Amino acid sequence: MNSDFSIGPLYDLAAVLALNAANATETSPLDEPALRALVDQAFLSAAITGPDGLAAFLIALDQDASYASPNFRWFQARYPRFVYVDRIVTASGQRGRGLARALYEGLFAKAGAAGHDRTACEVNIVPPNPGSDAFHAALGFREVGSAEIHGGAKTVRYLLREAGR
Repeated sequence: MNSDFSIGPLYDLAAVLALNAANATETSPLDEPALRALVDQAFLSAAITGPDGLAAFLIALDQDASYASPNFRWFQARYPRFVYVDRIVTASGQRGRGLARALYEGLFAKAGAAGHDRTACEVNIVPPNPGSDAFHAALGFREVGSAEIHGGAKTVRYLLREAGR
């Protein structure tokens, strides 16, 4: 990540909603009340801004969050302690600049300082998201399960990264 970009708190909710909407196939739709609820209970919510505005964001929750997502609940039923990445999105024109990696490195540091040794997320199998698969594999995530969700409209691969691996 070069000096044209800066990491800070996620505060521009309209920009987050717009960037999320542009990537809803890979994440999921999100409205303002749901976004506010996520940010209010987030273990970490962070944004990277650049010359053109919001370039990337990350929202992560820990195991104590009150969140009805079937993906979050899957991890909650299996692991007593973890940090779950609900969504990480990079604007299409900003990919390949290390922004998502910088967000994850910040998350790993905060999680480690808080005593968390597991970071969890999911990546779509249907519809496929090969870029995200490769990115998460490069960060040391491994598959720990899969599920069909939303009545079979999506199939996801559950990924886990354990500290020290």
